Amino acid sequence: MRAWDSGHANANLDRLAQLLQLLQGPGGSGQPWVADAETLILVATSHFEAVERGYDRLLRRVKALTHAHQVKVALGHASSMGCHLRFGFEATYGRDTLQMRDDNVADYPWLCFALATLMRDYVRQREAGADAAARAAIVEAIVNGMSADARAFLGVAPPTSLSACATDRIAFRDRFVAHRGDLVAEFERHRPVDGAYTPLSFFFNFSHNVLKGTVVDALLRGEPWNVSFNDMLTGTTVRLKPDATGGDDRERLARTLMEYARANPDRIGGRPMPVIVYDPRAGHRAFRVMMEKVSAADAPSP
Repeated sequence: MRAWDSGHANANLDRLAQLLQLLQGPGGSGQPWVADAETLILVATSHFEAVERGYDRLLRRVKALTHAHQVKVALGHASSMGCHLRFGFEATYGRDTLQMRDDNVADYPWLCFALATLMRDYVRQREAGADAAARAAIVEAIVNGMSADARAFLGVAPPTSLSACATDRIAFRDRFVAHRGDLVAEFERHRPVDGAYTPLSFFFNFSHNVLKGTVVDALLRGEPWNVSFNDMLTGTTVRLKPDATGGDDRERLARTLMEYARANPDRIGGRPMPVIVYDPRAGHRAFRVMMEKVSAADAPSP
């Protein structure tokens, strides 16, 4: 969070990324935590604040980073915000989208920035000749980010939670609609499949709780997980291979954390509620509803 205090923020983030690899590597804990320094920004700010003006200030700073750093920020934020808002939709707000928007006025501008940044990079990659496989990580993050409330970013009338980021929203929406045919086809590659891990089935209240649970479980077992927080936000991580039983460490970790959360639930709306959940049925439903809203998107803005 002090990358902007002195020197150049981009260079400071690069140095922090090197330190992070040392801390997580064989000479450190051996527990992958996050994939990059940009995700640390997400973890550090993923909590409730009674006064939220700091989020706007930080977003202005992030927008001054280089494009490459902004894309890294966007990849983590779009995916994590999708998991966070899907939790709110299912648990906190009783599937009331309007209440979710009103209660997340700090989150929606960040998600809007992330989606706009990813769409800009998607178009850049297409123009550079990158194929669909090369764009898969960008597309999957867009899917995750839109999964909780696609209409907020594609509908004609934006919610008030996006009133301060009209430029980002319009840029995202116009690029999205212009490439909707190809995007819908690429989205289908990330449709949840029974028996395969998908981040669309993974939702939680705050990202730091996922990390805390992972570290505590690794300490209890005396063995690190071969899974970082960023790995939990994708279904396409190549380096993660199934074990002899055909299982996936991401799903095993997600279900382990859910069991801890069930054993120690929060009270939300007067009911005990686990704050980390892995639910394939909810993942299928989130994707289906998002695709319905995507298909109903209107023409680009004038």
